[in-house]
Formats: sequence, structure tokens, C-alpha cells
Amino acid sequence: MEKLYYEDQYKTEFTAEIVDIIEKNSKYHVELNGTYFYPKGTGQPCDTGHINGSLVISVYEENNKIYHVLEVKPLKIHKVKCNIHFDLRYDYMQQHLGQHILTACISNLFNLTTIGFNLGLTSSTIDLDKGICAQEIKDCEKKANDIVNKNIKIETLNLTNSELKKLSLKKVPVKPGEKIRVVKIADIDIFPSQDIYPNSTIEVQLIKIIKFEKYKTGIRIEFICGQRAVSDYISKFEAIEKMSKLLSCNNATIISKVENLTDELNKSLTKGRALSSKVATYEVQNMLEEAEKIDDVRILKFIYDKMDLKYATMLATKLVTSPKVIVLFGVKLQDKANLLFMCSKDLKIIRMDSLLKDAITLIDGKGGGSEFSAQGGGKNNNNLDSTLDYALSKIKENIISSSKN
Repeated sequence: MEKLYYEDQYKTEFTAEIVDIIEKNSKYHVELNGTYFYPKGTGQPCDTGHINGSLVISVYEENNKIYHVLEVKPLKIHKVKCNIHFDLRYDYMQQHLGQHILTACISNLFNLTTIGFNLGLTSSTIDLDKGICAQEIKDCEKKANDIVNKNIKIETLNLTNSELKKLSLKKVPVKPGEKIRVVKIADIDIFPSQDIYPNSTIEVQLIKIIKFEKYKTGIRIEFICGQRAVSDYISKFEAIEKMSKLLSCNNATIISKVENLTDELNKSLTKGRALSSKVATYEVQNMLEEAEKIDDVRILKFIYDKMDLKYATMLATKLVTSPKVIVLFGVKLQDKANLLFMCSKDLKIIRMDSLLKDAITLIDGKGGGSEFSAQGGGKNNNNLDSTLDYALSKIKENIISSSKN
């Protein structure tokens, strides 16, 4: 079978003869006499498209033959019309060439080795053997885009092993007696590859690193190229424009505007927390006065709807600073239930973590804590009243039991 995609990687329509059809698992694996469909390579996904109107869902190479996988068996075998989803192919061509340019820049600037890469549907990644800092990553991105804009021609060569040995290849494939396909980007990079690429670096358009993070002993860099990068720029620019209008400022001053608003918000939150603390102090006094007493232990059992958990925790913490106080709080948030159990440190009647672990099963939840404080959550907020009643009954039993002793 002729691998016509090496002759013209921009071809989208062609006519071919079907030479074989193999049925496997209700799919039809079609062999043509020649194809522009690119099969799945070492790193680049395969083409998709249509053969005589039937969808080509996958293309692969096996035993030097290329098979096109269809869900519907072709009725015609002579002069079948084929078309390729070129937008998808071109997108992967851009990403793959961008990956090689970026990898070469990283290697040339910082002598780091790429130990893995992945061409994804929305973004791609490069895995490096060692870490580099944020500024060094920016330097690599700038260098890569400089190469893109130089409009460097991409060359493909078919060389013998003896010819390969004269080149500075990092890894020479061993195929005695055969010629090896090599891709060359001027003096920037040269590498063996069976994949297809654009004719020039300018077709990559733009390389944008969108994220980097520690990965194993090195670093993983996530990037986008071509139309993906252009679309990303457009969407982010539109978002900045919208924010500028909302904040009544221009694009150049939006960062300082957000910083000022953040400072004002933090000041307001600090004042709000201080005010909440004062309100909680007054609330605590009233709650302690109205608390249920069993012997000399004050028990406060309350269910709150949509109360902020941080405020509930602050309230409970203030309550148990008083001697001989037990707090049983239930907080409903949407369809979930939260439990907060606390007691004063002078009480040894019952452990709060044990009490919570026992009671929380009634709301299909889980949680934990310590002797004096425990919290958790569950899915069944309809049973919150019964759960707190059960916890209260266990406390009463322990108080009565301890008073008899």
C-alpha cells in the first residue's frame, strides 16, 4: 500500500480501490491500494474521515498494511471516494511540530531531557527529567515562538544507517538494510519520525505554555499551539474586556484595580470577623442562660439552617470555654447535614469523638475528632433531629450513670 500522506499531508480528498475487507468484532477493516489517511503513530493520533460516505473511526498499520476501520461495510470497491477530517489532522500536526520545537529549546537552553510527551485533544504535555523555574520556562516559550516566526522549512529525509551515523541524532533507530525517515528543523533539531508535520514552523502560529507542575523527579509542562492557542488568546482577551467594563477601568489598569478591590475586601472581611466575634459573644451569654441543665452540666442542642460552618464552630468554641458545657450542633446545608459536638475540658462524662461516631450513622455520614471536639457530615439531613436527640439521650445516660457512682 502506498503511503500517500508522506507525498502530500494537505490532501483532503482522493479516490482509491479497495483491495481487502476484514470483519472483526462487527467492524470492517478496509485496505486500500493507496491512502492519504494517516495511521496512528508513536505519538500522533490517526486521521478520521469517510470512505464512500461511511465514517472512518480509526486507522492503523499492521504488517506493512494500513487498515481503515469502518462501522458500515462498503458496498462499492472500485473508485471509492475518500475524504479526511483535515481540521483535526492539521491541529495535531501543529501540536506535534510545536512539541518538537519546544523540546528542542528546552534541551538547547538548559540541557534537559524530555522523557515523555502526550498530544491531547485539548492540550499537550511534555515531561522533563529535571525541574526548571518559572523564568526559565518563559525563556523556553519565547525562544520557541522566535523559531516559529522565522518561518523555517521542515525537511524530511530518508537515510541509511550509515548516513544517520553522520548526524547528531540523540537516538538512532536500528533497521539494517532499510532507510529511516528523518525530520529536520534547520540546525535546531533532527529526529527520526514516521509522523506528519506542517511544511514550515510558521504554521504552528503560536506556542503557549498554560501550566507547569512537579512530576515525579522532574516537571510536566502543559502547552497549546496553533488555532488552540489563538482561540485561547481570544477567549482570555474577551474575558479581560468584560472585566474591564464591570470594573469601570481599561485593560492596562485592571490588575491594579483588582488588587485594590482585594485589599478592600480583606479589610471588610477582617471587620466582619471581628463583628461576628462580638455578636457571638453576646449570643453565647444568652444561650448559656437558656441551656438545659442535667445535674450541673449545661447542654445546648441546636439545629441551624444554612449557617456558616465557621461561625457555628466559633460559637461552639466560645460556649465550651465555660465550665461543664456540652454543645450539640446540627447544620443543614442544602441536602447535606453537618454535626458539631464539643464539650468543656473539665468534663470526662463522654468522649465527643465516640459520641459522634455512634450518632452520625443515623445521617449516613462519617467524621472524627478528639475527646473534647468532633465533627462530620452526612447525606440524610431529614434525620438530623433524631440524631441530636439520640446524642442527647446518650449524654443523659452517662450523666446519670456517673452521678450514681
